Amino acid sequence: MREPFYHDEDRDSLRELLQQYQNLKTGRSHSFLEEEAFEKIVDYYDEKDDLNEAFKAVETGLELYPYSSHLMIKKADLLIARRKYAQSLELLEKAELFDSTDINLYILKTDAYLALDQQPKAVELLETALHLFEGEERIDLLFELADVYDDYEEFDKVFDCLQLILEDDPNNEEALYKICFWTDFTGRNEESIKIHQKIIDNYPYNEIAWFNLAAAFQGLKLYEKAIDAYQYALVIDEKFEYAYRNMGDAYLRLHKYKEAIEALEKVLELARPEDVIYEAIGHCYHKMGHTAQARFNYKKAVHLNTEDSKLHFKIATTYMQEGQWNNAIKHLENALRIQRNMAEYNLAMGECKLHLQHYKEALFYFGYVVKHKPKKIAGWEALIRCLYIAGYYEEAAGQCLLALKATDQKSLFIFYQAACSFALSRGKEGLLYLESAMEQAPRQLKKLMDLAPSLLQNGKVIDIIARYKKGKRF
Repeated sequence: MREPFYHDEDRDSLRELLQQYQNLKTGRSHSFLEEEAFEKIVDYYDEKDDLNEAFKAVETGLELYPYSSHLMIKKADLLIARRKYAQSLELLEKAELFDSTDINLYILKTDAYLALDQQPKAVELLETALHLFEGEERIDLLFELADVYDDYEEFDKVFDCLQLILEDDPNNEEALYKICFWTDFTGRNEESIKIHQKIIDNYPYNEIAWFNLAAAFQGLKLYEKAIDAYQYALVIDEKFEYAYRNMGDAYLRLHKYKEAIEALEKVLELARPEDVIYEAIGHCYHKMGHTAQARFNYKKAVHLNTEDSKLHFKIATTYMQEGQWNNAIKHLENALRIQRNMAEYNLAMGECKLHLQHYKEALFYFGYVVKHKPKKIAGWEALIRCLYIAGYYEEAAGQCLLALKATDQKSLFIFYQAACSFALSRGKEGLLYLESAMEQAPRQLKKLMDLAPSLLQNGKVIDIIARYKKGKRF
């Protein structure tokens, strides 16, 4: 319980009080010090973080005013600071006999109970106190109770406290900001919508209520409604940065990338640059097929956060889409330096090496994925495809058998086994594999054709494919 220091108080008056207090301590002649004077002296030392002197002052005051509940409460506060919780509670009980209407009694008792790990007592005390106070004091107690529930992870009750505060004071900014967080945390979006619609009905120019309403809609994936509510908040406050931020996310979820970019660029105008904003803008451009602009924003993001491997990887993917394999490799090296074990990064590096016909290096990266993620289909697919393209057909066929075992007989590898058999001039075996694969997953035929398009020149292969087409099994 630290009261604000009286900064506006006349410095000469305070200096005089302190001098009289020093005179009292040393036995010199001094003016009469009233109870309120001791309260100010204690506050002064407390504000200066001189707790020992504050404690001496409050004890001196209590010697002169032994029935002062205010000085007892201040001493209890200092006892809590010294971790003497039981003594503090004992003194607060005594202070309550003289004045039970001081809200600090209940707040300090709560602090002591919590320090003693007696959360039920703290809750019971505050719930009782709620019936004794009104207005700002009741709201202070509700905030205190919300903090208790937060500390003990009773998060729905935190939400309930904030709801009660807003019923008493619909424009309470602290409660409005906090309930937005707890709505998202607890998932109580429907209730939040009702709370904020009621506030808006009475206070239509409350931009935080509009924002919270939008966030609740967004939590329910009602992105169009969320955007409408964010726009109302922005009409009231055109510099509401978080509204632009969340609206950008809502547009992104709707795949409205141009509108998302416009909203996110407003965030950059209103706030300090952040890597996540540049990354989101880059993502939008990437989705729109503008790889150069995507890369430009990813690079701005990585400049702000050089150790985010994901950003280096995203830059690499823009180069890969443009066939700039060497440039992509430079950024993939950065990504792998930060997170060596990421399968996605190793696969991308392998693809770059494969396109540059550096087969052994490509096999190293694909093999790394297979070794560390043996159930990952993409790793086996890339490894076998690389072996096939490099002309290592026997090795590819052997890896197909291992892949089938590791991935619960995924039909893709039966198609690849067929390709290997044909490449090894084992046509009958290849046809049997093809027949089996078509029986299981005819839609994956395209993977085989991408790997070995020359098979379409084989009449028997065409016959099998035609038979399944005729049976409408695609």
